[in-house]
Amino acid sequence: MGMMTQEHERAIQRAVAALRSLFVADALAMPVHWYYNPQDIERAFPGGIKKLEAAPSHHPSSIMALHSTTSGGRGAQGTGGALREVVGEVILKGKRRYWGEQNQHYHRQMKAGENTLNAHCARVVMRGMIAAGGRYSTDRFLDDYIRFMTSDVPLHPDTYAESYHRAFFANLERGKPKDRCGGITHDTPSIGGLVTIAPIAIAQRLGGIPLGEVQRLCRQHLFLTHPDETLAAICAAYVELLDHLLFREENEPPQGFLAHAAQTTLGLDLPALVAKARSDSDIVGGRFSTACYISGSWPSVLFLAFKYLEDPRQALLANTNLGGDNVHRGAVLGTLLGLSCGHTVNEFFDQLVDRQAIDAEISALFRLPSEASP
Repeated sequence: MGMMTQEHERAIQRAVAALRSLFVADALAMPVHWYYNPQDIERAFPGGIKKLEAAPSHHPSSIMALHSTTSGGRGAQGTGGALREVVGEVILKGKRRYWGEQNQHYHRQMKAGENTLNAHCARVVMRGMIAAGGRYSTDRFLDDYIRFMTSDVPLHPDTYAESYHRAFFANLERGKPKDRCGGITHDTPSIGGLVTIAPIAIAQRLGGIPLGEVQRLCRQHLFLTHPDETLAAICAAYVELLDHLLFREENEPPQGFLAHAAQTTLGLDLPALVAKARSDSDIVGGRFSTACYISGSWPSVLFLAFKYLEDPRQALLANTNLGGDNVHRGAVLGTLLGLSCGHTVNEFFDQLVDRQAIDAEISALFRLPSEASP
């Protein structure tokens, strides 16, 4: 590789920070993921989460026992039929017994600094692109994803799989072609669908593929697991926002791009919203739901990114302590913050369980010398 231009070097620095921050945000929020009552977070972690923590054994608002183990969404557990049970027999082997227990933590027994399933899926995307010389293909992703999820020896530490994973493998079990297995449930338009988008969008744009083509690729990828037009529209805007933040001039403030995204996707005046908000929970949990649905999570991400742009550490802690789907919201928020300020929260990144592997994958994805370090 020849000498990097200053612009390219700056873009690479932002890209590395974005992906590192995705994993930081995910691990930081993991212990209080889907705590819908902020008082429960306070009870478990007085003063709120301030550092990477392990998952508590008791989850006060877990509804894992209500989630279907045979398909996406909620419903009966157990098959009662000829097909294999998705949870336990197809994916999450050995974890089925925990799904029926009251107050079981979604990320049961995960250690401080471990990443949840969707963040691991972002790594599956990264490794597939690295193996293909930097190019993304749906075919390769599907093969890698199926192999990763159905491995007899677990390749990730998680106990829970979001609705979209269960729906996908239920359809695969029924004999549907792998590229037609994306399920449609009430929670298909979820922020979890955007977690794996950043590695594709950023790497393909750095590789010189035009924005429109990258948006099309990301839409194809999204529809493999999240076939939903509302989410696809946000995904296209998210990819455009990533692009603006990645390639903006050094002295160009990121706030303008965040405000533009809020205006075009939501008709929302973001600077006014941030200026008027009395507290974060007025907006995230007040005006907008903390649940996974993109209708509440997308404006929440933009709000937190805009408000805490100068302080990524504070942004990620605030996101964590607001609860709800803070893990997936955080992954998207972390990506935007990394691109905006060009660095991650090293005190947290350095404590991630898979830090070395993640760093090696990021370096290989952006074809950096392996000795590259923060």
